[in-house]
Amino acid sequence: MNRYTWRTGTLEGVMIVVALIFMVPVYVLINLSVRRQSDLSSPLAPTAQPTLDNFSNAWAQSGLGQAMANSAIITVVSVGLLVVLGSLSAYGLARATARWSAPAFYLFMIGLLVPFQLGLVPLYRNFAALGLLGTMVPLVIIYVGLRLPFTLFLYTTFLRQIPAEYEEAASLDGAGTFGRFRRVVFPLLRPITGTVIILNGLFVWNDFLTPLLYLSGSPNRTVPIAVYSFVNENTTVWPLVFAALLISVIPVLLAFFVFQKTLIQGFASGIKG
Repeated sequence: MNRYTWRTGTLEGVMIVVALIFMVPVYVLINLSVRRQSDLSSPLAPTAQPTLDNFSNAWAQSGLGQAMANSAIITVVSVGLLVVLGSLSAYGLARATARWSAPAFYLFMIGLLVPFQLGLVPLYRNFAALGLLGTMVPLVIIYVGLRLPFTLFLYTTFLRQIPAEYEEAASLDGAGTFGRFRRVVFPLLRPITGTVIILNGLFVWNDFLTPLLYLSGSPNRTVPIAVYSFVNENTTVWPLVFAALLISVIPVLLAFFVFQKTLIQGFASGIKG
């Protein structure tokens, strides 16, 4: 049995201090979200007269309910396509023994280096010519294309650690390529799939630039655009901004709590025998 030493106590004290430091932004977020607009005291000072009206006002004035629904649709469709396309493509790249498999993988990885901003003007012109501006279609296409190289990297790296013997047993039972993937391989990808869902979902949900460009002036705005509606040229209603931010964080936290176990397993890239 390990004894409690001064080193253990010091380590625990340091960890408590670090945890408190990380909690400061959360405290400021909650503190300002319940503060009246007339209260101009320091963000670190506790709110003297807290009010919950900021949440109802933020919800009503920014159309946050519709914005959250739009963000949810865009996020679910984009991440779903990324999981399907990324896992299937990675399976082919990881299991193919042809000469083209390695160059094809590195060709996809170039997408991690090319800045998205290089294609802003051509993409905008093309979507405008197709009459898709103001709809969710351009965002889904852009997010899938933008995040597919990263998703391929995660899936391919993970798949290369899975022994091929799992699939050989299914082949003996008469399973085809897609059958082996669906019944054997994809269930083994559950840890990395959770990682893919969380990381890509956070990116899509929190993205500000793309919806600002392609949904500007339309009712299909997302959560970041709805929060930005409280920021004006001359004034910014900070209590409503923080209240809207706090509301928008709730779906992200729920998703994290659901996938946190698979997220950790995905980062560890471990497979139980």
